[in-house]
Amino acid sequence: MADWNAQQYLKFEDERSRPARDLLAQVPLKQARTIFDLGCGPGNSTQLLAERFPDASITGVDSSPDMLRQARERLPHCSFVQADLNEWSAPDDTDLLFSNATFQWLPDHVAVLQRLLKALKPGAVLAMQVPDNWDEPNHVWMRELAKEEPWSKLLPAHPRNRVSLPSVHDYYDRLRADCTRIDLWHCIYQHVMDGPEAIVELVKGTGLRPFVDPLPIEQRPAFIDAYTARIAAAYPLQQDGKVLLRFPRLFMVVTR
Repeated sequence: MADWNAQQYLKFEDERSRPARDLLAQVPLKQARTIFDLGCGPGNSTQLLAERFPDASITGVDSSPDMLRQARERLPHCSFVQADLNEWSAPDDTDLLFSNATFQWLPDHVAVLQRLLKALKPGAVLAMQVPDNWDEPNHVWMRELAKEEPWSKLLPAHPRNRVSLPSVHDYYDRLRADCTRIDLWHCIYQHVMDGPEAIVELVKGTGLRPFVDPLPIEQRPAFIDAYTARIAAAYPLQQDGKVLLRFPRLFMVVTR
């Protein structure tokens, strides 16, 4: 895929930041000196961490140069590093690893979480949330359209897409031996959107990218138009012309 587009991502900053605020509210630390925001994106979640822990040393970690550029402009007092979370490791003195909607992009992210958790000191916290919307219409139709002609001939056989999440039982069993406490829960958001086109704009910055980016530039508008038509059929208008986007997310707070 091409690099992430920070401006496209931030078109829906409130919808993307709300889960981060809800996750942060459940972090049991009163104080933290060393914090890492994993998959920090353009710094919206990093800013929440800085507001909650103003005296902490906070570092955002992301693989996208454009996201990191935006984050550095937004939060010049924080540190930011470019890294692949499959390989990145936290320092020994880390108090909090925080992640807002990132690990779903890693093929075996539970193994990455296991590795990161094992390296934390006693009492440190790993807090993360990931979208659990694999079976929602806005994601189903991405995959279904990719199977249809002419897209099936233009797209890779296996787009670099997210995969469905493991079960909560799998998360629990694989992490439980290395923590003193694990808390898991789901939250279903009902985002009020201006119409089907707004849903498309939302996913253009994330889930739609693996399907659109590999297409020839001249074919992208047709794919987006076809996708928009399917979204309009799947999400009926409310009386005021808005649509409700059902958005389930999985949350987890683990104490080493």
